[in-house]
Amino acid sequence: MRRYFYLLSMILFLCIFSDHSFAQKMIRLIDRKASPETVNLFLNLHELSKKHILFGHQHATEYGHGWFGDSSRSDVKSVTGSHPAVIGVDFSGLSGRPDSSIERTKNSLRANIQATYNRGGVVTIAWHFSNPISGGGFYWKDSVSLPAVKFIIPGKEHHEKYKAILRGIGSFVKSVKGKDGKTVPMIFRPFHEFDGDWFWWGWAHCTPEEFKSLWRFTVSYLRDSLEVHNFIYTFSPDNKFNSQAQFLERYPGDEWVDMVGMDNYGDFGRDGKYNLEAGIRKLKIVSDYARSAGKLAAFTETGLESIPNKTWWTETLLKALKSADIQLSYVLVWRNDTRSPTHYYAPFPGHVSEPDFLVFYNDPYTLFEKDLKGIYNRR
Repeated sequence: MRRYFYLLSMILFLCIFSDHSFAQKMIRLIDRKASPETVNLFLNLHELSKKHILFGHQHATEYGHGWFGDSSRSDVKSVTGSHPAVIGVDFSGLSGRPDSSIERTKNSLRANIQATYNRGGVVTIAWHFSNPISGGGFYWKDSVSLPAVKFIIPGKEHHEKYKAILRGIGSFVKSVKGKDGKTVPMIFRPFHEFDGDWFWWGWAHCTPEEFKSLWRFTVSYLRDSLEVHNFIYTFSPDNKFNSQAQFLERYPGDEWVDMVGMDNYGDFGRDGKYNLEAGIRKLKIVSDYARSAGKLAAFTETGLESIPNKTWWTETLLKALKSADIQLSYVLVWRNDTRSPTHYYAPFPGHVSEPDFLVFYNDPYTLFEKDLKGIYNRR
């Protein structure tokens, strides 16, 4: 009998030890030299996603509905008393502009990112990257834009120009330090919505292999050559996929991605059209793949412009997020334009959806900035 219990205890010990080792091996950043704060953010987001989700808003503290340039303000804070847990910023101004403009952008970006980190919030970066070899900006414009991807990947005509742009980004992100002297971790989300054709890096303007080559070089050059060690790299198509195979069509490989996500406005009320079942199914694909591959998952962009549905926050968004055993690190809604009377995605005081947003805010599942405690420290 004693031998039986000994063998049973050994089996249980090995199972527990093996599960722990497997989890540690699987949930790991692709940058083996990542800063301790970046590693801690990654691991803490993974743990929090089991029971919670962080709420994010693009450009939340840069400007809002009817205001601009008040660094202590956000529309979300005006409604709830707390900034969003995740603040979205953009690297669009770091190339394709005069040097003086780029320097001003760096200064304002640096101040915003540092302030978010010092408060204990999280920063995610979009990159509306202006076409580096033609006009048209970041959008694809017929008869103006050129399919730049195939020209900037390794071995092609404009590869050195792309490297110079990445050097500018690398030097900037390494210069952004908190009041503790640590380099600020950032969730970097380049070439998003690549399964649409509205951006010059979209599916109609490059092949899957060209896109994968661009992604792999971007990560490799930033991480290995420029020694950027404060990025969490995020892969996020739009909502054009209906299966895991379609979601992964342009996926560069697990060794090149830390987080997988999805941008999805279309299934969540855009133009009055709702397909919540499809939206949940796609979020489930993202979440399931992340869990199988040891990645984080996120709902990287969504929202309803003007939020005319006064219960959208609880009856649409929260309902979807809590469905189907989905685990997501954060959900981010798009920006509140300072001038437009209709282009906004988060409520402000007096908005019709404000009461419902407060219900969303008070739900224990959702986390805002004031709820984050030591997210850059080892728990």
